[in-house]
Formats: sequence, structure tokens, C-alpha cells
Amino acid sequence: MFTRDRLARSRRWVVKIGSALLTRNGQGLDRQVLEPWVDQMAARRIGGDDLVLVSSGAVAEGMVRMGWTRRPKALHELQAAAAIGQMGLVRAYEDCFAKRGLHTAQVLLTRDDLADRRRYLNARSTLRTLLRLGVIPVVNENDTVATDELRFGDNDTLAALVANLIEAEVLVLLTDQQGLFDSDPRIDPQARLIEEVRVDDPRLDQVAGESLGGLGRGGMITKVRAARLAARSGTATVIASGHGDHILVRIGHGEAVGTLLVPAQEPQAARKQWLAGHLEVRGRLTLDDGAVRALREQGTSLLAVGVRAVHGSFKRGEVVACVDEQGREIARGLINYDALETTRIKGQPSSRFEAILGVLVEPELIHRDNLVLI
Repeated sequence: MFTRDRLARSRRWVVKIGSALLTRNGQGLDRQVLEPWVDQMAARRIGGDDLVLVSSGAVAEGMVRMGWTRRPKALHELQAAAAIGQMGLVRAYEDCFAKRGLHTAQVLLTRDDLADRRRYLNARSTLRTLLRLGVIPVVNENDTVATDELRFGDNDTLAALVANLIEAEVLVLLTDQQGLFDSDPRIDPQARLIEEVRVDDPRLDQVAGESLGGLGRGGMITKVRAARLAARSGTATVIASGHGDHILVRIGHGEAVGTLLVPAQEPQAARKQWLAGHLEVRGRLTLDDGAVRALREQGTSLLAVGVRAVHGSFKRGEVVACVDEQGREIARGLINYDALETTRIKGQPSSRFEAILGVLVEPELIHRDNLVLI
């Protein structure tokens, strides 16, 4: 079970900062409040932890740059404001992190990017590479091209999906509320902060009303939904006020601040269950005895050197079945190469991939995080 003490040992975080915290009453970015958060995030990164930032505020910044006093309602105007505001948002973060000797990278995503398995793997590979390089990705929804059907709806949901994507241990949702209360604290003076709760607790559906923390496109109900999405890969979520001093440091020390929403399963089991629910087999790989043993007994990734035969027509990111030489299914997973590429590199070490294919996408055919034993 995930506890507050475990927060102190966690090494991979996704932090989401809402619009109300970043802007001056909705009127452009407030650099004075940005700096302390950057200090805390930079300290984690310099200390060796991985951190992805999901930030709102682009539309508000765009409105200020264009001299608009009212948030537009038309989708194309919102998209234009977001495109304009992204310039200021990213520059602000770039300048702030650069002062601490850190690089940032802008990553814009749509729901379609994470629904399509090939693009999911591309996004995952890019984010993992950025983290390995010590860069802090600044993620936002790609409002410029997203349509009503593709929009995440709020950055809480986006942050949760990013947590799934990189197998984050902790998702921190910073808002202007102290956390999740058992009733609306603006109406009920006896309302009490819920310090810790499992994401599958049915009481959450009763207390997380739309009216609580109704900021931007998301309220408290979206944060509960986001916590449940993040829990699919075993990520714990903390909902806390961004107005407190050193809030990220305090969360990282395991202090009882905000609301901790605990996943119902351990990370590995939760992620495997999530993958298992998304599996539609597109091809089949026949493995030699050594590869079968490595998967079953050592929990390794699947390497091309252990593949004897390739069957079917599949694309990168689609699901393939792994079978032994008697045709018995061993595992299923998301493959990093298409059928033609896999055929060309089967039986080969990863050091030969670039010579054979002209590029090294990933050293594994199927990474162990994207593999489910049958």
C-alpha cells in the first residue's frame, strides 16, 4: 500500500499546475509565483529525480497578449489564444529553469496521440529520452490542432495520461484548494480535509462535486477522475494547494499536506492489468527456448536475438503474441518495430539494428513494461 512515507522515496513525478495559480486573476502569467515552484522542481531534478511538468496558462497569456478582456467561447479563437500564449508560457519556464542550469522541452499532445499505439510509443520514447538527458519536459494539450472530439477536456486528465505514459510514481495536482474535503468548505464550516483515501473508495463520487475548485476547464471531480486514471499504472496522486510555501518539498518529505489518493494495486500489477485490457493481437512471434525462459523466469524485455519466426502484418505499437516453438502462447505486448522490420532483425543483436534498418528505434522488440505474461 502506498503511504506518505513512500512519497519521500519516489523518484519519478508528474506535476500539474493549474491556471488559477499561474495567472494574475486570469490576466497573464505571474512570474513571481512561478519562480518558487521552479526552484522546488529544479531541486528534485538536480537531485537525480525525473520530473515532467504539465502546465496550464496558455489561453490566459494569449488573451493578455491580444488585449482581450473576456475568455473567448469559439473553439478557433481559444485555439488561437492558446497558440499565442504558448510562446510566453514556454519562454517563462525556459528562462526560469535556465537560471538553475536546466534545459526544458516543449511537448504538445492530443488524446489521439495517446490512443494510437504507434504514437503512444513515440511519445513514450521521446519523454523517456528527455528524462534520461536530464531535461524537464513541459507538457500541454496541443490546442491548436485539437478538435472537440480530441480534446482531453482539462490538464488534470492530460497529466494523468502522462503519468501512465512514463510510469510515474507520483502525480501532484496543484490547485487553489487545500485538497479534497468531505463537503464543500465554502458552504459547510465543519467540512474536513480528507488526508488519505483509496481511489476506488465510493465516497469520492459523492464529495467531489463539480462546484469544488471550478477552475479553468476542470474542477475537483476532474481531479478525482485523473487520480483514477493515473492509478491504472500504479501512480499515487496528491491534490494540494499551490499557495503553500515549499509545497512540493513538503509533499516530497511525506508531510500530511493535501489529499493523497492511493492506487488500489501496486504499480507493476496495475500497469499489466491496464495493458491486458487494451490487447488486440495483430501478429505472432515464435521464440527460442532461451527467450521463453528469460521472459518467464527473469522478467526481461523481449530481444530480437531470441525470435525465430515472424507471422502476420502489424505496425509499430500494435500488439503481438509471443509463442514458444510448440505454438503455446507465452506473452503479449506492444512491439517497437513493424512486421517487415521485425523480420529483418529477428535473430540479431540490437547492436546490428542500425546497420540493418538504418535506424535504432529501441534496443528491445518489446520492453518489459509493455509486456504481459499469459
